[in-house]
Amino acid sequence: MPDEKINLLEKRKRQVHEGGEFAMEAEKQSLAGSVSQRSCSFCGSRVVLYPIADALHMVHGPIGCASYTWDIRGSLSSGPELHRLSFSTDMQEKDVIYGGEKKLYNALIELIDEYKPKAAFIYTTCIIGVIGDDVQAIAKKVQAEKGIPVIAVDSEGFKGSKKEGYKAACDALFNIVGTDESNTPIPKSINILGDFNIAGEIWVIKDYYERMGVEVVCSISGDGRVDEIRKAGRAQLNIVQCSGSVSNLAKMLEHEYGTPMLRASYFGIEDMSKALYDVADFFDDPEMHKAAQRVIKEEVTKLVPQLAPFRKDLQGKKAAVYTGGAFKVFSLVRSLKTIGMDVVIAGSQTGSVEDYKLLAELCDPGTIILDDTNPLELAKFVKEKDVDLFIGGVKERPIAYKLGVGFCDHNHERKEALAGFIGMYNFAKEVHMSVMSPVWQFAPRRANNRK
Repeated sequence: MPDEKINLLEKRKRQVHEGGEFAMEAEKQSLAGSVSQRSCSFCGSRVVLYPIADALHMVHGPIGCASYTWDIRGSLSSGPELHRLSFSTDMQEKDVIYGGEKKLYNALIELIDEYKPKAAFIYTTCIIGVIGDDVQAIAKKVQAEKGIPVIAVDSEGFKGSKKEGYKAACDALFNIVGTDESNTPIPKSINILGDFNIAGEIWVIKDYYERMGVEVVCSISGDGRVDEIRKAGRAQLNIVQCSGSVSNLAKMLEHEYGTPMLRASYFGIEDMSKALYDVADFFDDPEMHKAAQRVIKEEVTKLVPQLAPFRKDLQGKKAAVYTGGAFKVFSLVRSLKTIGMDVVIAGSQTGSVEDYKLLAELCDPGTIILDDTNPLELAKFVKEKDVDLFIGGVKERPIAYKLGVGFCDHNHERKEALAGFIGMYNFAKEVHMSVMSPVWQFAPRRANNRK
């Protein structure tokens, strides 16, 4: 058995870069038996669609699928909170044998009558793909009867990783775009795509853009509203924050409506400033550019002195970063450098070869670059590099704590906004508290070094 495990991991060598000439593979199916950190297609679709706050979200499948993805992003809403209720058809053995179409239909009718949603999304799970329920037919029937968009999301988990789920979600969203009453373009307007309003981050970003004189037509999907998504085709520019989750939607909008796309990150001083300047440059508006400059100056002037004490303590400390999308890793590497830390491990679940090539150029020589890694590899590299901090998501937390390493959650469970200039302060504060905690001197890996 030990030899078998080694052979399995041998097949992943091309997905790990440890220095020297860059040569990596990515965007592959996870290696069977490697216990990948990735999620399934169903989970990916829920990530994108869940934050739409005035829609009904119905999981057609076993109760475990709904339970697994309930509150998956912790997305906040400034109004309705229907998205916080996770509904399921709770498929049982007899439903699998006889089919669950009638159960799904009755559940949708009852819930739409009760909650009056603006739209309804039906998520198909693995078991539905196996038994062949005609979810599309049920969606069309309910839509005709109730007069709201009822959209089947082809999200059977076995279709692949969450990237396939992202695409299914974008296809579902595009059914809503363009269904408003007007097709008149909105001047100096943008859509913010791929921000999930964790801890209210979309409100921070909207405030910056509004101070510049930019109108935000819709946010997909953090604090999302169905009626705003209907107008998405009328915006003049799409700002794509999490490129992996919504890039397909941005491409559809560009193809159908001619709306150009800019990639952006809202994490860290450099990337946040660039995101604002890029919008001003796109509209080629001198007043907007001055407003962007004013916003950045005001925020950075307050921020830089606040970061100085953190940087003094964190200088030379080592960090490992592993996230869902690669674009987020770029920002985290820059932000950690801003506060004096060295990134010695960096990776993601869904990055491309080009992403990792850019990441290798951004990081110091010798930084280990990982694609679609697993707990065994992560633990091995964390110990080898003797890191002081691990930044990841809920699945990486146990790895860090078992190894006696500080951990910061940069995914969906956090309660502090990490986007924007205020987010950079919150990030630095959390990193400092985690790394400098006196508890780590009692961890076994540090015990031998205690004086």
